[in-house]
Amino acid sequence: MSQKIASDSMHINIEQLQQELNVEQREFNELQQRHFKVRAKMALENEALRKSFRGASDFLMGKRKAVFPDEGALSALRDRGEAIRQHSLANLPELLERLEKNLTANGVQVHWAETADEACTIIHDILTANNARTVVKGKSMVTEEIELNHFLEARGIECLESDMGEYLVQLAGETPSHIIMPAIHKNKAQIARLMHARAQTSDGSQVPYTEDVDELIGNARAILRDKFMRADAGISGVNMAVANTGTLCLVENEGNGRMTTTMPKLHIAVTGIEKVVEDFSHVPELLTLLTRSATGQKISTYFNMISGPKKAGELDGPEQVHLVLVDNGRSRIFSHPTLKPTLQCIRCGACMNHCPVYARVGGHAYGSTYPGPIGQVVTPQIAGLEKHGDMLSACSLNGACGEACPVRIPLPELIRELRAEAVSPQFTDATAVQEVMGRGAKRTLGESLIWRGWALTHRFAPLYRIMTTAMTRGRGLFRSKAAAALLSPWTDSRSTPQPARRSLHELAKARGVAGQYQNNTADKRGDNA
Repeated sequence: MSQKIASDSMHINIEQLQQELNVEQREFNELQQRHFKVRAKMALENEALRKSFRGASDFLMGKRKAVFPDEGALSALRDRGEAIRQHSLANLPELLERLEKNLTANGVQVHWAETADEACTIIHDILTANNARTVVKGKSMVTEEIELNHFLEARGIECLESDMGEYLVQLAGETPSHIIMPAIHKNKAQIARLMHARAQTSDGSQVPYTEDVDELIGNARAILRDKFMRADAGISGVNMAVANTGTLCLVENEGNGRMTTTMPKLHIAVTGIEKVVEDFSHVPELLTLLTRSATGQKISTYFNMISGPKKAGELDGPEQVHLVLVDNGRSRIFSHPTLKPTLQCIRCGACMNHCPVYARVGGHAYGSTYPGPIGQVVTPQIAGLEKHGDMLSACSLNGACGEACPVRIPLPELIRELRAEAVSPQFTDATAVQEVMGRGAKRTLGESLIWRGWALTHRFAPLYRIMTTAMTRGRGLFRSKAAAALLSPWTDSRSTPQPARRSLHELAKARGVAGQYQNNTADKRGDNA
């Protein structure tokens, strides 16, 4: 028998709503299995989605601009942020060793994971050793990257996201569409349906339907607070790890990070190896850039500094603290001669907010944990060009991401470099260069021959004249079915090229421009003589 709950003037059939959400989740999972171009096309056809992303991008860009009113001061701050990140990367091996030494001295147990599977296994082993069956998790992109939730759930461990945005996408069975605002693709009506159909209070009751934002937040907060009280372990990310003091810094706005790291008896922090900084004096600059670039806030609501487990006589804090340092391809990026700046990223999301492509297709179209410009740079290097090389085409190279990046990562240049890597010959001499995984995966014989022909044609004048003459005289062939089929990879998303009746050289010659140019050149040579 259907349950019907009244809310204001509307009645919601829960069973029907749950079925609708199940269908939406199944469609989402099927879509994620499809090709990037298909996902992008479907996103472009979704007017509500485009409106959500356009509105959110404009809002975030406006807030960022408001907190950086002085262009000169911003430029100087970006210079300092870039210098700090480059200093950290230049000394990365030594800083990581120092971080481990000082964390260990503070009582934190440090673990190293070379791959995603290894990181998940380490975390699972820690939880198993402590009989932990329920976990609350603070926002952490690296745990999304290694797909920790799925790994733990498959082994019978409940892993609940406590960040509001992450909680909603987990409830929907989706993935984050933005690294700072995971549920940016959902409006309040969609969230109201989701909460009502799938969220339950601690006594098992259905959450009342409401589209009031404060009530939605309050309902989720009540559910999560109960989970915090009962959780066996907390898992969090790390924004910065200070090597000199062995301190883990965590930036957040909702208080869930602090509760995740202090209420359960066991705390496991997970971070990529690139997040280390040498000293606390480096933190204020990066924190200023991070919060202002991410959400337009001068400072986040909470800034947590974790230096170890609870000590004797202290009332709060976990009894154990572990740090899992994840490589997962970062050493390869670190070793690359031109792609190393990828690791400067502080995960603010400013590049996404300023990207015109991201604003139109949204995060899910990319099919990866990291969408947008930074995702186009990070993901192919971690997971390989063979699997994620197509997402590199979702860039107009307008340069907005590079101009917005607070630590001056040359994102357009890196995207161009990766495009070149994707179509490079696979069997080149790699002794002097650390290759990107899947190098040459997008190279095809047909495209390779076309570009070789193009290069030859522009290198030799007779060939160029033959080609232009053939194209102008045979321009009618471009309207044939055979030409349409041949050019379909280009014309699927662009207009059909149509050569002119006469080439530019022919038009110039007919008007005497070429002769005039030759006469002027001869006169100049005579003057010089």
